[in-house]
Amino acid sequence: MTGSEIAKGGFDNEQEVADKFNNWKNDVDAQKWLQIMMYNLDEITSVKAEKIGAKGYKSDINVIINVRIKKKSNDTELTSVENIQVKLVSNDIGFNQVEKKKVGQYLENWHIDSEVENLLKLYDGELPPRTGSRDSKRMFVDEFTEEEQDTLKSFLQKNIIMIISDVIRGRGRFAAEWTLVIHKSDSYRWRLIAVNEAISIYAGDCQVKFTDRGNIHLGNITLQRKGGDKGADSANMLQFKANPMILF
Repeated sequence: MTGSEIAKGGFDNEQEVADKFNNWKNDVDAQKWLQIMMYNLDEITSVKAEKIGAKGYKSDINVIINVRIKKKSNDTELTSVENIQVKLVSNDIGFNQVEKKKVGQYLENWHIDSEVENLLKLYDGELPPRTGSRDSKRMFVDEFTEEEQDTLKSFLQKNIIMIISDVIRGRGRFAAEWTLVIHKSDSYRWRLIAVNEAISIYAGDCQVKFTDRGNIHLGNITLQRKGGDKGADSANMLQFKANPMILF
């Protein structure tokens, strides 16, 4: 889908998406977004969108929509809140980071036992690699014993939907309800879909696969060691990467 207003000016950041929602009466794209979210434009009385400044949330834009539904006896006023994550991409093929955290930050939500915890920490470098590992900073999955690989794969396979949901939708007040992908190239196009549909696409065949290079795929999401940061401790994190273009 091509947005007429997007084609004119393009986007540099999420604030511009919020501005378009706030100008919904005159903005064709914002009107289409509201309709996709199942709002009747004739019933909307006001729209207030703000960029979510706090870090760690999956949503980028918080939109408050007031509507007035006319009935024979009286009018009904309703207020809805929509949380939208915005993905700005410029390449047709390219994996973007969707989350990075230390293993410990997942322990409670994912009910990770001590064995899986240690394997994941060996994988991302929080624990030093065993003697003979081909990398001095971490271990790869194919360097684990067959029993350890089975244990790790079993855990990931059992929890794959929950894991993908957490890294895409998130939890709590600003969990994402919608995903808006904006592709910036010679022209601009966008797609707005419910986050549950995005999760389904990212999950793909819902299979956990260990690659020949010893990395991990969860459906269409890659789970790897973050790395970089000139060897600082912040490099030792689990990093989830996905290609937003598959949502088109």
